[in-house]
Amino acid sequence: MEEPRGGPPANAENREAMVESVWVNIGWAALALLVILVSCEFFTNGIEWLGRTLSLPDGAIGSVLAAVGTALPETIVPLIAILVIGGHSGHEVGIGGIMGAPFMLGTLGFFVTGLGVLLFARRRPTGRQMVVKADVLRWDVGVFIGAYAVAIAAALLPQHWQKMVVAGLLLVGYVLYVRRHFSHGPDEEEPPELPALYLRWRDRDVMPHIGYTVIQSGLGLVGIILGARFFVTNLTGVCSQLGTDPRLLALIIVPIATELPEKFNSVIWVRQGKDTLAIGNITGAMVFQSCIPVSVGLLFTSWELQYADVLSAMVALVSSAVLLTSLLLGRRLSPWVLIGGLAGYALFLTLVLT
Repeated sequence: MEEPRGGPPANAENREAMVESVWVNIGWAALALLVILVSCEFFTNGIEWLGRTLSLPDGAIGSVLAAVGTALPETIVPLIAILVIGGHSGHEVGIGGIMGAPFMLGTLGFFVTGLGVLLFARRRPTGRQMVVKADVLRWDVGVFIGAYAVAIAAALLPQHWQKMVVAGLLLVGYVLYVRRHFSHGPDEEEPPELPALYLRWRDRDVMPHIGYTVIQSGLGLVGIILGARFFVTNLTGVCSQLGTDPRLLALIIVPIATELPEKFNSVIWVRQGKDTLAIGNITGAMVFQSCIPVSVGLLFTSWELQYADVLSAMVALVSSAVLLTSLLLGRRLSPWVLIGGLAGYALFLTLVLT
């Protein structure tokens, strides 16, 4: 009898196709990660030169300009969910994203920055110790703790108009926060030497025009946003193909991906020994997240927080309080204080997933 012809069984072909698709998504995610890295290097170089040409202090550069720019990827997702998608599901996703961003920054963001200090200790002028402008960072962390605590308490208000009032107060508070950073004059000490602006590398001995710094910072920011979006999309595809629990995706993968810009920028700056910029990039983003997106949530949703939301907020507040305590003790900061943020993240996952 003639043997039956044909290829491998259909289910084998499906498995091969799925494996191939998974590897394609992983490859694109790796490429997106490279785009984020290059864009962050481009952005930090441009934003530092922008601050230098405007004679801005480190607090305004790291805690406002860099922080707001790199906070856009994780801010856009919940805002679109609330304002565009809408409905119950859109509001749930939006509130979860709003509450999750400060948590990721206050745990994994701190951890990656502290780890970067240890990894680059030999090339840093102060080794494993971080020398920071404590007054700048104390202001950041103090404002974040106050604003975020108010945001959590607002969930207990019975009337929506009361939540709208709180939203207005948070917006005004953020304006005053930014004004204070920009009201400080240039730093008194001699500013550190900067690498030449990449767009003007050939004219490295000439102060670049502010237009070039704005263009380079804008290009870096666009690359960061597109890279983060592409990274999340491909990781989502991998999880879908492998049948991963969507809750795991929402709690771990997507937040980590959207917070990559702050983490990479901070590592770049600690590698260069610019510790105030590195920490300010994270703490400034936390202040932004606790005021602007929270205000949108208060204005356009019922702002009812779930167990995981409150738990993540408590972890972020405790982690920030630990950092604030260390800053109150002096201008030097141990990277181990930042690395301790990993413990808060692990505790949160343990309590939520179990």
